[in-house]
Amino acid sequence: MFRRILVANRGEIACRVIQTARRLGVETVAVYSEADARAMHVRMADAAYCIGSAASSDSYLRGERVLQVAADSGAEAIHPGYGFLSENADFADAVAAAGLSFIGPPGSSMRAMGSKDAAKRLMEAAGVPLLPGYHGEDQAYETLSAEADKCGLADGHPVLLKAVLGGGGKGMRIVRSQGELLAAIESAQREAAASFGDARLLVERYLDSARHIEVQVFCDSLGGAVHLFERDCSVQRRHQKVLEEAPAPGVSPELRESLGAAAVRAARAVDYVGAGTVEFIADASAPDHFYFMEMNTRLQVEHPVTEMITGLDLVEWQLRVAAGEPLPLSQPELSLSGHSIEARIYAERPAANFFPASGTLRHLATPPEEGVTVAPAEVRASTDGLATRVDMGFVRGDDVSVFYDPMVAKLIVRGPDRAAACRRLHAALGQWQTVGLPTNVSFCRRVLETPQFLAGEVHTAFIPQHHDALFPPTPPPPPHLMALAAACWVAEMQPPAAHAGHAGHAAAASPLLLQASDEEGAPAGAPMQLRLWRAGEGGASYGYRVEGGGGGGGGGADGWQLSEGQVELAEVSAAGASRTFRAQIGGESVRGAAFIERPATDEPAAAAEVHLFVGGEQLRVSVSDVATQAAARAAEAAASEAGAVQRPIVAPMPGKLVQLLVAPGQRVAPGEAVAVLEAMKMEHTLVAAAEATVDVLHAAAGDVVAQKALLVTFATEEAA
Repeated sequence: MFRRILVANRGEIACRVIQTARRLGVETVAVYSEADARAMHVRMADAAYCIGSAASSDSYLRGERVLQVAADSGAEAIHPGYGFLSENADFADAVAAAGLSFIGPPGSSMRAMGSKDAAKRLMEAAGVPLLPGYHGEDQAYETLSAEADKCGLADGHPVLLKAVLGGGGKGMRIVRSQGELLAAIESAQREAAASFGDARLLVERYLDSARHIEVQVFCDSLGGAVHLFERDCSVQRRHQKVLEEAPAPGVSPELRESLGAAAVRAARAVDYVGAGTVEFIADASAPDHFYFMEMNTRLQVEHPVTEMITGLDLVEWQLRVAAGEPLPLSQPELSLSGHSIEARIYAERPAANFFPASGTLRHLATPPEEGVTVAPAEVRASTDGLATRVDMGFVRGDDVSVFYDPMVAKLIVRGPDRAAACRRLHAALGQWQTVGLPTNVSFCRRVLETPQFLAGEVHTAFIPQHHDALFPPTPPPPPHLMALAAACWVAEMQPPAAHAGHAGHAAAASPLLLQASDEEGAPAGAPMQLRLWRAGEGGASYGYRVEGGGGGGGGGADGWQLSEGQVELAEVSAAGASRTFRAQIGGESVRGAAFIERPATDEPAAAAEVHLFVGGEQLRVSVSDVATQAAARAAEAAASEAGAVQRPIVAPMPGKLVQLLVAPGQRVAPGEAVAVLEAMKMEHTLVAAAEATVDVLHAAAGDVVAQKALLVTFATEEAA
């Protein structure tokens, strides 16, 4: 076994590799970019070296820098994780040439599988089933058109054009008629050439309703090769996986054996060594007919579900095989027990076509980990084997950067059967708490609530087919939850006695203004005016009365009906700005949590934010005092009559602060540029609204900032 290894990656996979290495007594060396200087994997490793600036092209993709760190640190092997350099054949060769071990397959195996057309020819020779298609060198339109017809286009069956190199959906087009073919070929070729430097295309039959089934394989350098059963990764968005599970639903023992045997033949055909995944596609209505798609020559993101059903540590296997040891188990010694499902937790906006998000994890709470991955077959197959595992790459306070993949974590569960695993994952997702950026957690819960998913009816068109169920309109929250949020705020902020009132005296309480919103701050329903008072001695019980909308008109014209009730907080446990509690609301007892953010500025009209987590759902409510709001608006109106007022400059969206163009004490004029923010590859100039004097700079050029992050404040000036 190695004495010291270098982990050439970041995030949760780097942490995952370090955990296993630590258990085996192997020292670890981390590499990091300037943006990751305080990252979790850096803190976990025995040693860490900076290899460049934030951009991947200047850090994690610089193979020569990684090799230099390996030499300087005395590492004997390099684990590439996944992504970045993990499937770079030249890097694998360079590692070997430097006298180090590459914890992965040789460069020759990567090259053989890296080109889809060459790989398909190899698979054809090895007897691995292929979809009807064309993977030849002749790329003339006439040839591609004729081959498309042979694939079924002439008979009305759709075909898929796919770039020979690369992935991620680039250079890929679905064609449903001959009239679409020419434009689709030209478009796919342009995109493939721009993305991969190679315009060549494959043509193959397209399955509208397909299953994505993949097989984990492992090979050693002594001729041993096994499969570790299959996974289903059919639920996808933008050609990327969302939920993965093992074993695949509906796969018979006979089909499992056929899939495994085909995958092993594929690995042997390219003299494979290490962990790999052979991906197949199958007709959802007839999964017995499966076809080779491609081979991923690395450990996959979803490898934990395989670990859960086999009771093995695949990273340990990787280290042992790379050190020259034989496979720890033979095929007859491997067993499949239980069922496991993984949800990838992304910082993204599902309703905006899963657009990636970034920001600071101002609050993060995850479900408690239970059970163990490595367990005997009889335990995995019983309720004793129930397990919840969280693979994290971040902790509270970390930034999810605009520079890298937005995956925050992986949540993995195991149950004795699929139904138990679905229930466990749904419950665990309901315990997830994130503040600071939007995630796909609620979306994953909705997938698990569909009858079709629970029945195992999964396929690659699952999300668009069930769009209405997965993206329902967001209704305004019920009044009792708004009142609960307000009660949490009162308990945390300890406002003046006028808010407390006395038992049974609603009139003594100053009304509050509440506004619910989604994770990104978009309003969810109309503002609510609510009067809240302490209903008894001790302060744990509150009476409330909904008195209408923000304008105070009442009567439900703004969506809120006049109503009243009582909220009681009990078993409150506070930790900083976060608190857990049990609440009694209208005869119902619920457990929940709240994370409360005080206003970012000391402006009188600034509202606090209450993030309420109850019943598996997250509710965000801004809370302020109606009287204070009215006074602040009056003061603002008076100030506007005397001249414009310069408010603090905050980030309108998450991004990188490219420039700060002012300094403390500097006088700025209306319209003068104060800062430049880069977000989603565009620059946004933030300007002053009025003449003012800069007081404090709250960030520096190069900082990655969250939405609404305070950037610049201005001195308070007395009226002349």
